[in-house]
Amino acid sequence: MQQVSSEIMTFKGSHYDLGVETAKWLQTTEILKNREKEWRKRTPRFDIDINETYQIFQTYAPQIWEELRGMQDVLNLPTRQMLLNFAHYRFTDLKDSGCTVYIGDDYLLRNYDYHPATYDGRYLLFQPNDGGLAQIGPTSRITGRMDGMNEAGLVMGYNFMHRKKPKNGFVCYMIGRLVLQYCKDVPEAIQFLKEIPHRSSFSYIVMDKHLNHAIIEVSPRSIEVRYDRTCTNHFKLLTHENRNYTKESKARLHQVLKHTSHGLKPDDAFQLFNDPQYGIYSKLFKSWSGTIHTVLYNPQSLEAWITLGKNDTPRVFNFNDWLNGNEVNLSPLQGAIDTDLTFATH
Repeated sequence: MQQVSSEIMTFKGSHYDLGVETAKWLQTTEILKNREKEWRKRTPRFDIDINETYQIFQTYAPQIWEELRGMQDVLNLPTRQMLLNFAHYRFTDLKDSGCTVYIGDDYLLRNYDYHPATYDGRYLLFQPNDGGLAQIGPTSRITGRMDGMNEAGLVMGYNFMHRKKPKNGFVCYMIGRLVLQYCKDVPEAIQFLKEIPHRSSFSYIVMDKHLNHAIIEVSPRSIEVRYDRTCTNHFKLLTHENRNYTKESKARLHQVLKHTSHGLKPDDAFQLFNDPQYGIYSKLFKSWSGTIHTVLYNPQSLEAWITLGKNDTPRVFNFNDWLNGNEVNLSPLQGAIDTDLTFATH
């Protein structure tokens, strides 16, 4: 068991200037040093094409390219190294992971299950002035998002499915960022996910302020949409794409279905996901599947809840208040997780 923390960062301005501030924050952490160690240990199973990556970003996310440029101007890293670490568009290894999602009457609830050494430990509220929608949520691999909500009330989370037969495309955490950056509702998110290139197989779960919701099952080869309220780590429509071992995923899904029902209140639902006794919170950190955070998003009130680790009261952010000029509590998030594995910042 160890105590962990996550920084709270707020920023209003251009993507380039966000990149500058992000790079300054990176320089106060061990993330870059740890990333370099990882690349020395293992050769990336993908290539970097600088010109093609630039063209892809100009097509789908020109503002985020400016964010990368701001980071590079501070970090003074070669372009290839910047793209390797922060662009998240890959040509040609993803570890297995967990994650569980439940969609309530007016909220989306999620456990993010992965390896602590990949966790940024940074929660970001960002309002751009040069295009794209304002967003709130934890960052993933610095420029990406593993879940979050935007100013239009669109909420997004994703669940890993498998890493078989990857293709050229964006990886999950950049795709999550792009959905929040450019989509205002569920139909726009579905259409966007149909258009962009995908590296690997994931389910993207979305909900909007009209309380529409969908689970979009995506592989590099196909995409299907189902309208359901629960998702773990196996496809229900693209079943031919599932990995061989889905027993643990199905067991977690069974626990969600067992304990949830129509009208489940947000407080009760949050406790259900955050308390290990219910079999949804995971302690499998060494298998890349331990619960690092639990989040709940309300797309109508623009409230975002989060807690690190287990059995804790969530920190609640009113995103709408912050967008209207009110301050938020910037003291770091604190929590306890059942492992001695450290975050990427340490």
